[in-house]
Amino acid sequence: MRPINETHVAQPGLAVVEVAAADDQTAFAIQEALAGRWATAPADRTTRVPGEPGVRLRCYLDVRQNLNS
Repeated sequence: MRPINETHVAQPGLAVVEVAAADDQTAFAIQEALAGRWATAPADRTTRVPGEPGVRLRCYLDVRQNLNS
């Protein structure tokens, strides 16, 4: 994965979440759960690191925007 961009964490309440999971379905389920609670810039694909198990997914959250309010 690319390095985290300073813009994505420039203010309190912004976060970068990296998920490591056994498969795409699990990684996207985690992302969906996060998106159900906070404003999320979702990923549309996972990545695989040669020699490492599973998949990786990175999404961006704004926890200042609680969607359940």
